Amino acid sequence: MEKKIEETLKNNELALHSLVIFRRASNAISRQEVQTIKKHHLTVAQFGVMEALYNKGNLRIQDLIDKLLSTSGNMTVVIRNMIRDGYIFKVADEKDKRSYLIGLTPAGRKIIERILPEHYDNIGQIFSVLSQEEQEDLVQILKKFKL
Repeated sequence: MEKKIEETLKNNELALHSLVIFRRASNAISRQEVQTIKKHHLTVAQFGVMEALYNKGNLRIQDLIDKLLSTSGNMTVVIRNMIRDGYIFKVADEKDKRSYLIGLTPAGRKIIERILPEHYDNIGQIFSVLSQEEQEDLVQILKKFKL
């Protein structure tokens, strides 16, 4: 069995190394990205909800879950807390009475409009270690993993 493990490891050494480097880069990017979000006293989930609503308009809860790759349980808590804090509102969807639409309140819109320029600049700074061409290459490489 040990020989099988060694053989498999040898056959996949570059792929395993690539995974380690990818995860380290992903973790470093995530740590840097959340600095702006935390500075404004939001969680990553709250920021994601506000950014999605700002860019896409009012959305059904399921659409937010799909866009943010969240679970319904987690999203329910996030939405409840954001309604409590006055960032978002929830109304019945006129097209589907079983669903609710979530939207930004004026206070939520004001906060996200204050944060987004700084957030976008932060993302630009994070990726400035790559040239424009390298960033385009990275996008094309990572798209190959989309299943």
